[in-house]
Amino acid sequence: MNQIAPNYMFESADKPDMKLIEVPLVKATADSVQGYGCLVDDPDNFEIEITRWPAQGWRPVDPGTGDEGGVVEGEFICEWRGDVLYGENDAVKGNYVLGWSTNPQRAQTTHQSVPRDQMIIWHMNYHPDGGQLFYPLDAQPFVVPVALPGDDLTPDKIIALWCDGTQGLYIHANIWHEGVFSVGDTQRFRDRQGRVHARVSCDFAAEFGAYISFPLRSSF
Repeated sequence: MNQIAPNYMFESADKPDMKLIEVPLVKATADSVQGYGCLVDDPDNFEIEITRWPAQGWRPVDPGTGDEGGVVEGEFICEWRGDVLYGENDAVKGNYVLGWSTNPQRAQTTHQSVPRDQMIIWHMNYHPDGGQLFYPLDAQPFVVPVALPGDDLTPDKIIALWCDGTQGLYIHANIWHEGVFSVGDTQRFRDRQGRVHARVSCDFAAEFGAYISFPLRSSF
């Protein structure tokens, strides 16, 4: 099957308005993040899981090989420009339109036209090669949408983890996610992830004819 790599930087007006499918906002606790990953207090002493290269047949990969790519580290920066949230991941040299606070045809970058009460996202992905840590350098709340492994992703499998900003969030390899979403105007994160950076994507408009939305603000 021919596949075109997603375009992560675009004008919001290039995306059509779509119906919204809202997913639950869940407070990130030790219990609620189980299966997806864990909360992290000390990023300096936290090990990123690296997935061993899969065997191609019945012969196994030699012990001690296939997981030596290591990790990369850098800052992940979220910045609201009007109604559009942009992301920059220095660790993998990535730049992204993460989503909007209103449907993209109405989203403005020159000014904030609506309250930032909701987040609308167009895409999620997962990394089969290793886990990923987002540790806030600014103690502000943030949200990470996640779903458990499996290529048959559907909206009902997605939740949005609301983190209070006092701990980092680590997600395992193969967990669907889409960066980090700042509640404030700008937020910086320490990002550590597998160096290979394999990425498997889902474009919601193409697959579901809809965007995913979740609340940004919470009464937790």
